[in-house]
Amino acid sequence: MKIFTRRRRTLMVVALSLLASLTLLAAVPAFADETSGPPAMVMGVVLLVFGVIFVAFYIYGALAVQTIARKTNTENGWLAWIPIANLILWANIARKPIWWGILCMVPLVNIVFMILLWMAIAEARKKPSWWGILLIVPIVNLVVPGYLAWSD
Repeated sequence: MKIFTRRRRTLMVVALSLLASLTLLAAVPAFADETSGPPAMVMGVVLLVFGVIFVAFYIYGALAVQTIARKTNTENGWLAWIPIANLILWANIARKPIWWGILCMVPLVNIVFMILLWMAIAEARKKPSWWGILLIVPIVNLVVPGYLAWSD
């Protein structure tokens, strides 16, 4: 029964996100500066498509981090859904100080600390630490959180 309610909640979040996106798309002509017609409509559709893709990737990433937190017995797995708080959750899963997660917000430094955190997260899931290094490979970085979350 819990699985059904989680899926239902996830579907509700996706539906509300789509509804909000469509509402904003409908409001675009009201705020446009004399721009109307096909170019504005195309841009609106492109923004809507990118918004839906962003929401899908965000849900995937949050579900993966929340699952990793549950499997590593880390408290407050729900922090995976909050944008900056999920960095602190990464540090907790990796058993590192919280300031490691905060350093993930500093440009250039964040690359190093994210890789180090994900290497430690992989070790917490009893996987080879080199899985954390794979985050710098463009398409593979989408697979790493899912592998760490849902593999045995």
